[in-house]
Amino acid sequence: MRIAGLQKTTLLDYPGKVACTVFLAGCNFRCPFCQNAEILDGCPDGIAEEELFSFLGRRRGILDGVCVTGGEPLCGEIAPFLQKIKALGYAVKLDTNGAFPERLKALAAKGLLDFIAMDIKSSPARYPALAGVKCDTAKIKESAAFLMESGIPYEFRTTCVKPLHRPEDFVYIGQWLAGAKAYFLQNFRQSDAVPAKGLSPFSHHEMQALLQLVLPYISNAQIRGE
Repeated sequence: MRIAGLQKTTLLDYPGKVACTVFLAGCNFRCPFCQNAEILDGCPDGIAEEELFSFLGRRRGILDGVCVTGGEPLCGEIAPFLQKIKALGYAVKLDTNGAFPERLKALAAKGLLDFIAMDIKSSPARYPALAGVKCDTAKIKESAAFLMESGIPYEFRTTCVKPLHRPEDFVYIGQWLAGAKAYFLQNFRQSDAVPAKGLSPFSHHEMQALLQLVLPYISNAQIRGE
């Protein structure tokens, strides 16, 4: 397992739990607004798996859960990794881009996922532009449908980026995910790690306007981080 980094404590990444966040290297997407671009092709200075599990062993009774993010965790075979986390008594939250519905369903069937967060890059028609690669939107839709019917707690979330996102994208997202239990808009943050130049966040007023486009379809949609 290529472990690129560890955030030892987070109160934000796993709703309702004190958790740590494990970053796995590698990703099949090349989103121009990615905040973790330095780990998409690997991470030579990562953390040994033994070191991570030593940490998790010491933190039992202090941490409630482990967030597994990336990159894209489902690029590799992570079932044994998640089984070891679960064996220590932790709840597992998985962050995914939804490109691997078969792998997602297999992990869920094994009882290895307690919460799933799926990134929604844009409306289906504009997915390749936001993912940075050609991608099978049918698989993205399959993963989203699975979350909505699986019974596993979940959330969808979209990072809102100017000028990559248009208002009509959020109408289409709302129609696509109509009735979802949880959908969050989160504003883009510029950093040196972001691959593309010329990107910027939306204003507070603009974010509120985007939210209003989603609400007719997802009544509990929210802006995160404002």
